[in-house]
Amino acid sequence: MSDYAIDTHELCLTYRHKPALDHLTLRLPRGGVHAFIGANGAGKSSLFRVLLGFEPAASGSARILGHDCARLTPALRARIGFVNEEHTLPGWMRVRDLTTMQRHQYPRWNEACFDEVLSHFNVEPGQRIAELSRGERAGLNLAVALAQGPELLILDEPTLGLDVVAKRAFLDALLQVSLVDAGNTVVYCSHQMDEIERVADNLVILERGRLRYMSGPDDFCDRVRLWVADFPTKTPDVRTLPGVLQVQSIDHLTHVVVFDQDDGFGARLKLLGARSVHAMPLGLDRAVNAFLAHGHARPAATPAAATPLAA
Repeated sequence: MSDYAIDTHELCLTYRHKPALDHLTLRLPRGGVHAFIGANGAGKSSLFRVLLGFEPAASGSARILGHDCARLTPALRARIGFVNEEHTLPGWMRVRDLTTMQRHQYPRWNEACFDEVLSHFNVEPGQRIAELSRGERAGLNLAVALAQGPELLILDEPTLGLDVVAKRAFLDALLQVSLVDAGNTVVYCSHQMDEIERVADNLVILERGRLRYMSGPDDFCDRVRLWVADFPTKTPDVRTLPGVLQVQSIDHLTHVVVFDQDDGFGARLKLLGARSVHAMPLGLDRAVNAFLAHGHARPAATPAAATPLAA
């Protein structure tokens, strides 16, 4: 059995002459929750379409649970759960009928798991799916996916459009049920850092179809720092300094977010004329936003610049 839930090598996919996946090489180990993050167009959904066999790659290779994604059998598909933002379910069916159909289709169906997840939502067996709210459909979709007993569960923006109550119920259900078995692998794609902080063991950042960073969220935050400098006269161009992700002027102070810089960065600021400098850590939300904004704003990276950042 492969050690990787997802394994791609030089994977490429193009839409209308624009690369969606650009020689993406990614090895995602089995187990835990892997949070996929990236700006719109980073290639997250494109990657999932290739992995699930919905879209053929232009070149390169992609394997899921050790198998070629272009040759997924029904038995292998039964080992993979998928929930996307649309929560598309047959609206004409009643909840009980959908449950019966899924129960017969998946040999690893876990009725206790299904009931546990659905208990977080106000869903009755006799309701038609078309009558459910978006949050209730999201809960039903998650319950069905988890009850299948998937070795790999892919969640692509599953809480998009949900209100605060439905979002909390969704995350509570996911945390309480899906992670009991440490051997399961969850891929969680979201733009909401509060969700990522609750569920993620590993952070995967994609940019322009390439892997830019992968490590634990805490490790990532440890590598990003905010320096605040007081320049008594005109602020110099600090963007040219190494590791700078973002520069802002707030209340006559210069705020500089940097990546992988030690205390020597403060000395550089003083050499540029700063009267005082001090550093502080950043939370995941601002750290990720600065990292993504920096990559999104600059021109497409050269192969050397796009080398994934190691932990």
